Amino acid sequence: MFPVSSGKEQALIERMEHLGIREEDLEETFVRSGGKGGQNVNKVSTCVVLLHRPTGTLVKCQRERSQALNRFYARRLLADKIERRILGAASAEAARISKLRRQKRRRSRRAKEKILESKHARTEVKSLRARVRPEPE
Repeated sequence: MFPVSSGKEQALIERMEHLGIREEDLEETFVRSGGKGGQNVNKVSTCVVLLHRPTGTLVKCQRERSQALNRFYARRLLADKIERRILGAASAEAARISKLRRQKRRRSRRAKEKILESKHARTEVKSLRARVRPEPE
């Protein structure tokens, strides 16, 4: 169906089934893409617009130059959007955002001290490695 590996295609199909997205519920239209791609983009309608009728979710994908790849990516985007709507805070996107927040959060004083301590220890080890120069007479 799509020009991707059968494993990726099967994973997408299973994910769509799990989320309750059926192919019959999708309205797929093709329009001309813009941007890079040269004559191919100007002549062929490679941009895919997917509408999931039950939820009214609309996705537009013009990431690749080939229509078939854009069809695959559009379905993946649609699944992401619907999953975010269904799962909310429990979704993978929310987990990614919370992970970023944790990373950006300031370190505690103890953690800072621990890091500095390990840096000092490393510096000591490196300084022992330094070549000893003979003193001038």
